[in-house]
Amino acid sequence: MPPIGRRDEKEQTLQHKNGTMTVADVETDVLVVGGGTAGFGAAVAAGRQGLRVTLLEATSKVGGVMAFCPGMPWGGGYPVDQIVGGLIEELTQRLEQMDPPAAEKRPCTLENFGPEIIYDHDIATLTMFEMLEEAGVEVRLNATALQPTMTEDRITAVECVNRNGPFTIRPKVVIDCSGDGDISAKAGVPYTLGDENGNMMGVTISFHMVGVDWDAAFAEPDPYFTKYAAKGVAEGRIHPDLAQLYLMKAFHQGTVFCNSVHVRGVNGIDPDAVSKATQEGRRRCHQLARFLREEVPGFAKAHMAMLSPTVGVRETRKLEGVYRVTGEDLAKARRFTDGIVCCDNPVDDVMRGSSEMTHDAAVSAGSYYTIPFRALMPANVANLMFCGRIISADAVAFASVRGMPQCMSMGQAAGTAAAMMIENHTAVQDLDLPALVANLTQQGIHGLGNSSLL
Repeated sequence: MPPIGRRDEKEQTLQHKNGTMTVADVETDVLVVGGGTAGFGAAVAAGRQGLRVTLLEATSKVGGVMAFCPGMPWGGGYPVDQIVGGLIEELTQRLEQMDPPAAEKRPCTLENFGPEIIYDHDIATLTMFEMLEEAGVEVRLNATALQPTMTEDRITAVECVNRNGPFTIRPKVVIDCSGDGDISAKAGVPYTLGDENGNMMGVTISFHMVGVDWDAAFAEPDPYFTKYAAKGVAEGRIHPDLAQLYLMKAFHQGTVFCNSVHVRGVNGIDPDAVSKATQEGRRRCHQLARFLREEVPGFAKAHMAMLSPTVGVRETRKLEGVYRVTGEDLAKARRFTDGIVCCDNPVDDVMRGSSEMTHDAAVSAGSYYTIPFRALMPANVANLMFCGRIISADAVAFASVRGMPQCMSMGQAAGTAAAMMIENHTAVQDLDLPALVANLTQQGIHGLGNSSLL
């Protein structure tokens, strides 16, 4: 028998049949669907518990929005100026301790966002791949989960496909970190799309400007460059939705991260709509880059780089969990007994059905709330959890809970829970939640249970 955490070689080999190549079926302890920050957290946490873990990612890169919008800051990692801890703290420290450093904490120039982590994109993603390797995770890129097989209240198999053809994964536990929740929805978990009217947040496409004079570009006290934006819109040189420009100093000197181009009215689970939005977004990015060079001080000698390969989708399905996080929970700064990560992110609502953008404070100054594990737990599927932007939350709460550090911690909680479920032969609904919280605290996640970040 192969050691726990390592796969039987026969399960990894490609099978040749009639001159074609097919992929062998796989048995695994934990199947993580989606390699974004939530999936990364889930896979590393489960792998470190000695489990056989398969991480399935439909694209060629881990990181989720980090891959779609390279250089996107890790915002929300410091509620009340204290880091949430766990894997996001470990990853940040690894990058900070490199020579030269590959990450640093900086104050965000935008309202209500607080400190954020800025990093070298390529070094960060490489480090994430290395942490997955160290945890013994089998990472399968360019592979898509298609359909779960249900046996009573459990997922007993998931049909998948990659370029070599279809294959089946037979897991003990499934953690859906896919962003859209396809497998959870097909397993029968109820969900809503968008807000109460079905409106989803705008999708975003980002880029960098390289060779910017920071002193000149950021000399004025307007973090949204509204004077310049108004001129560009009035003259028809940039899209009317660009009334505010989200331009932030990127990690490397002289680079500016441009997170300004949002395309609204896009159904994020429709691949054709996403394709059209990507083309439209890239067109708007090129228009904006030209405008910056021509009009905004400090950009005259700059050029575009790291244009997103596709739009980043903020919102599609919100799955129905045992508990639904609400805007009222945020306003009252609720700290749940089964809280798994602290959060004080603003209600960052991006163009749901209109061109409006909000960054309203979710909690009063100096306070924070926690995200309960029950929001990652379906009521009727015994071996499934869901993490990241598909967790159970209303429209207001969703606009706050979706920060990348919080998503990574959600994954860490689910990966830890998977080990407890397998060891105790229990359904997720019967999990010992105080024991889970205690375990996460031992792993270095701060501010849980009776402890405080302050």
